[in-house]
Amino acid sequence: MKRSIPELQHSESPLVMVTAYDYPGGKHAQAAGVDLILVGDSLGNVVLGYDSTAPVTLGDMIHHARAVRRGAPDTFMVVDLPFGTYHTGTQDAMRAAVKVIQETGADAVKMEGATTEILQVVDNLTRNGIPVMGHVGLMPQTATAQGGLRVQGKDDDTARRTLEGAVALEVAGAFAVVLEAIPARLAKLISDRLSIPTIGIGAGVNCDGQVLVTHDLLGVYEGEDKKIARRYAEIGKLSREAIEQYAADVRARAFPTRENSFVMKDDVLDKLY
Repeated sequence: MKRSIPELQHSESPLVMVTAYDYPGGKHAQAAGVDLILVGDSLGNVVLGYDSTAPVTLGDMIHHARAVRRGAPDTFMVVDLPFGTYHTGTQDAMRAAVKVIQETGADAVKMEGATTEILQVVDNLTRNGIPVMGHVGLMPQTATAQGGLRVQGKDDDTARRTLEGAVALEVAGAFAVVLEAIPARLAKLISDRLSIPTIGIGAGVNCDGQVLVTHDLLGVYEGEDKKIARRYAEIGKLSREAIEQYAADVRARAFPTRENSFVMKDDVLDKLY
């Protein structure tokens, strides 16, 4: 049963959110019983092979979110609005958000930042019935302007801006806020200050929930250990070894065997000669 926003906001246990980008990803996440699925624009890095999330288009997000929804029809699904779709005003943002909701069956959209312009967008969307998840701290879409992919909020200025941004997002109507790559003590302060859930990634244990990129927790890419993640499996290593074994079997004519082959009656075969 899909959880409602009030149920998510008043959860007695920490919320569990993972990313998914396709049908099997959604299906596995739902079967595992997660609370929320994020169809993140991180698909640009982990699925499409880009160096950043900036090239991801609205069409990309809709295409992948549709597949996730088919795999996870009964899980609360949040879809990232990609770079450029909500930075040019409330009308453009509304059009993009409506398109996502209508074409994917998403339950909410997510956007990064807490500038005056983005807060106006959040306010407009939420007042018109589109739930919004906010995002402060490290913001991958504009990481270059933040000095790269590095921890935010370690100094007085950025810590204050991160706190004030999270508070402002709640005031604007966001139902939850992602805190990415900020000191754990700052994340606790923000979580204590807000009445809406905080969902951390690289933000310590005191957030109201946690999110991880599925490819990170499954170890899809060998040798890519990240401080903010924990590898719960080594799928990449297992996949490589399985393909290597398949290649060896083909070259040794050990695959396919009779069990993998179809047969025909001898009398039918005789007529072909």
